[in-house]
Amino acid sequence: MKKSIKILIAVLIIILLLIGAAVYYVMNKLNKLNYVEVSKEEIEITEGVEENLKGYRNIVLFGIDTRADTYEGSRTDCIIIASINQETKQVKLVSVYRDTYLEIPGRGLDKVNHAYSYGGPALSMSTLNTNLDLDITEFATVNFTATKDIIDYIGGIELTVTNAEATQIPGITTGGTYTLNGTQALAYARIRKIDSDYARTERMRTVLTALFEKAKTMNVSELNILADKILPEIYTNISKTEILSLAPKIASYSIVESKGWPYETKGATIGGVWYGPPITLESNVIQLHKELFNDEEYITTDKVKEISGKIIQKTGYR
Repeated sequence: MKKSIKILIAVLIIILLLIGAAVYYVMNKLNKLNYVEVSKEEIEITEGVEENLKGYRNIVLFGIDTRADTYEGSRTDCIIIASINQETKQVKLVSVYRDTYLEIPGRGLDKVNHAYSYGGPALSMSTLNTNLDLDITEFATVNFTATKDIIDYIGGIELTVTNAEATQIPGITTGGTYTLNGTQALAYARIRKIDSDYARTERMRTVLTALFEKAKTMNVSELNILADKILPEIYTNISKTEILSLAPKIASYSIVESKGWPYETKGATIGGVWYGPPITLESNVIQLHKELFNDEEYITTDKVKEISGKIIQKTGYR
């Protein structure tokens, strides 16, 4: 009996040591992440919105228009809201067009992608929250170098491209289904000459979805190598503890919808600068809450109504 107890104790000690080593290993890996503290006090959320969005987790992904190893002082070339239904594990992606004419807190009406250059992720999240009645407090930023590297490290992503798109991608000349490397996928995501910025944002979401699905098929060893390569290229305020808790659940999540916002917009030149005002902000926000949160009878906050009125007054678009 004493011998059995000793063996049991020895086994428990070994298990604890292995768990401790594993936790240390993972935490050491996550130390490579570019983590930044952003207090909730820095992020503006309209009163009542958080209560209305219980059960959903909204995270914004920023792509910045620089290839340098920097994550501040740049405009956001890509803004994607990932809305997660915590119960169903379904994820819906919404691209906010970068030229969208919204009110940046403390700055007035301007292009939404300017917020990041004015005040970093905190001001960008505040802008999205106050204009769209959202409660975003978490973000992740990558630059184009990181996007290219991530795709290369996972062995490319499979995409179907049109003949017109093929002319803009190095290494291919005709439409079809290809496994694109990082350079090619990035070129695909950034295409703007053949159609519009709206189509461009759809391609960005297509690349993101393909990345997500490819990562879900990778084994532990492959994910380990990937983590070593990409963690240093991600800038976020999502804590290491939170990332650890999410990692085992990643396979249970699925991207079920991908759209661009505003749903209705019309170009306007103001002071010699082209903008894309929503027609109207209020109606577009109502539709957004219907699409993302299945709220068929959503009524916008007074803040959104106020900003919507300012945009109408400035552009004349109703």
